[in-house]
Amino acid sequence: MSTELITAVAIGIGLAASTGFRVFVPMLVAAVAAKAGFLPLNESFMWLASLTSIVILATATLVEIIAYYIPVVDNLLDTIATPLAVVAGTLLLTSVLPIDSELMRWITGAAVGGGSAAVVQSGSALTRLTSTKLTAGIGNPVVATVENVAATGTSLLSLVIPFFVIALFLLLVVFVFTRIRRKLRKNHMQKEAITDLYDKD
Repeated sequence: MSTELITAVAIGIGLAASTGFRVFVPMLVAAVAAKAGFLPLNESFMWLASLTSIVILATATLVEIIAYYIPVVDNLLDTIATPLAVVAGTLLLTSVLPIDSELMRWITGAAVGGGSAAVVQSGSALTRLTSTKLTAGIGNPVVATVENVAATGTSLLSLVIPFFVIALFLLLVVFVFTRIRRKLRKNHMQKEAITDLYDKD
């Protein structure tokens, strides 16, 4: 496996995972980087580096960032953010993979890029849901700000030190699955407690 391929995969995964925080921020960063010549794109994805794409993505990014600061809307956005993040993650990884086979590029992009985005977005949605329950939504703007910084920071770092971003992503995966397992275990214990209570009656 060539160094070029390994680096491209690392950059792609970093950008894809970043879409789990915000869908359009990593796409905008990738578009600007490609326009500036810092990010090589596959020929079929050169449209991403066009001025039109950058303007559209910049507008979408601004709308997305503002929307996450609006109560109730932020939680509603999470319901559509996951499929959008998967699509964006797939596109970003596929766009930079130096693989000749178009089919293999898309399969890898969907499995790795889309999967990475889905995991991060699940963790993000879980954090916001927890904040909503504990603070009645008051703490959600703080969560939104952290996500904005994380989306921008990880996107930029993906272009410079992609392997560091992958390490952070792996830590996040462990965190998300640990939280989910604890929640499932807690629900199971609560059900058992209720069942025992009915049995005693």
